[in-house]
Amino acid sequence: MSKENAKHERGYVYNFHFHLVWVTKYRKQIFNTPRFAKEMLTILQNIANQNEIEIEKGEVMLDHIHLLISFKPKYAPANIVKVLKGVSAREWFKIHPETRQIVWGGHLWSPSYYMGTLGDMSKETVEHYIENQRTERGKAGRPLLKRN
Repeated sequence: MSKENAKHERGYVYNFHFHLVWVTKYRKQIFNTPRFAKEMLTILQNIANQNEIEIEKGEVMLDHIHLLISFKPKYAPANIVKVLKGVSAREWFKIHPETRQIVWGGHLWSPSYYMGTLGDMSKETVEHYIENQRTERGKAGRPLLKRN
């Protein structure tokens, strides 16, 4: 496993990344100017900075958001999504209350989202690594338990 990009914390090391995508309510094209897109990206970056989330890449499209993020394993992915979507909607409507009328019911985001994990290895590489763990001696030179 490559550890060169791993993040170190007290008691653990991690190296995972999430692709997160969510859409505006009714896929309304809210971010239809470069200024609106930049403002939303700034809002998201501020939320990330306050919540130990690293936005590695981000793009605000007309009606959806793409983020490549990383965060400490102590946080649940669903809670990260809740913070990003919830706080960003509140902040957006403070700055642009006129956009509330575009999305009926006053909700900026659709309740659904997509989140996928990725790392520096493919699924096949990890499967191969796991399959080849049972050898006479483990990587650390300790004998492995033999099964009958």
